[in-house]
Amino acid sequence: MTKFSDLNLNSKVLKAIDEAGYENPTPIQAGAIPAALEGRDVLGIAQTGTGKTASFTLPLITQLARGRARARMPRSLVLCPTRELAAQVAENFDTYAKHVKLTKALLIGGVSFKEQDILIDKGVDVLIATPGRLLDHFERGKLILNDVKVMVVDEADRMLDMGFIPDIERIFGLTPFTRQTLFFSATMAPEIERITNTFLSNPERIEVARQATASETIEQGVVMFKGSRKDREASEKRKVLRGLIDAEGEKLTNAIIFCNRKTDVDIVAKSLKKYKYDAAPIHGDLDQSQRTRTLEGFRNGELRILVASDVAARGLDVPSVSHVFNFDVPGHPEDYVHRIGRTGRAGREGKAITICVPRDEKQFDAVEKLIQKEIPRLDNPVKPTKPAEAKDDKPKSTRSRSSSKTEETVETTATNEETKSSRSRSSSGRSRSSSSRDDRSTNKVVGLGDHTPSFIGLSFEERMAS
Repeated sequence: MTKFSDLNLNSKVLKAIDEAGYENPTPIQAGAIPAALEGRDVLGIAQTGTGKTASFTLPLITQLARGRARARMPRSLVLCPTRELAAQVAENFDTYAKHVKLTKALLIGGVSFKEQDILIDKGVDVLIATPGRLLDHFERGKLILNDVKVMVVDEADRMLDMGFIPDIERIFGLTPFTRQTLFFSATMAPEIERITNTFLSNPERIEVARQATASETIEQGVVMFKGSRKDREASEKRKVLRGLIDAEGEKLTNAIIFCNRKTDVDIVAKSLKKYKYDAAPIHGDLDQSQRTRTLEGFRNGELRILVASDVAARGLDVPSVSHVFNFDVPGHPEDYVHRIGRTGRAGREGKAITICVPRDEKQFDAVEKLIQKEIPRLDNPVKPTKPAEAKDDKPKSTRSRSSSKTEETVETTATNEETKSSRSRSSSGRSRSSSSRDDRSTNKVVGLGDHTPSFIGLSFEERMAS
């Protein structure tokens, strides 16, 4: 088996790797590092959780160990789709470069430009950035990309999903043609293939697993769920989620729950906290400082359950996540692989459970087709309830208001029916002008009590005569 010591890495880098407790590279690392050290372009295709970050971080540090950066002219550039992934790459850089005198800057949103400008002005060896914030600095004249010797694109397929491909192409055009490019992706969509053909020069292609496959160490399952009523489906689905969490017992040390929409992330997290589960939300609309605190709490074990949108689906290095729950079936089948890849990392065992409602069955079929296997069906942990007995986990005040509105509607309808009936009876009484006074006197009009004035029901001529 290949060891890191066999890969011609810098001795100070090897020392940091040894201190981190690593000895043997993963397949993607063993394939990509030698090619990168030779100065070749690299196209790495591997599922999430296989060690892609170290595949470019380790050779990058080795190559940059000699030399010095000039002000506003970074020597290397690492592009990441999300703030969290960029921050993780920066942490990996700190871990592996601690014995090498290299500088770095992290350019992400949610942090003031002034702080980032100060770092860039000093000169950085490694610039780690999201595409949008990088271009913001460039357009402000604070950044020059003419000296970039190595450019890394991480999670390229996620860049495609998030609409960053035009930005990536522009950034490629701003860097020297002679740069070395390290390009990593979990899948190879046609658009990604086009970019690699355009901007990579005779790359070394390393593909360590079938495209879009899930790790064999992950136990998968799905609950096919149908709500008792459409207006109760969401609350009953949250109840199923709580049942699944409870059923795992002590085996669930921590978990990530994925929702398709940011609003659902907030709702699910709030619902779990209401039922005394240790949970917190994370998605793109939250303040960066809050996202950072939440992730840090999850990493160090202070937070047990992270409810997330797909912003957290890739690249978050939390090695010991025991469970992943898909509260929603993802819109893109590839995202299923990335989501469940948060568990079962580095050879560990993990479990991924999906809740599928009838309207998502077509998307779930696409997931099974992509991973080329049938996902086992699981029993619903919550006993089905009759529609009349189904309970909602909305606050009581909400149900009261809803009930009150229903009662008002019923009362209004009843009043309208009584009014129509009254008019009908009055009309009928007027048409029966020849009927006896005694018969008319027995008629009662709604709203007038037991006493009915004698003129009610008389025709105009009879009222004038009386």
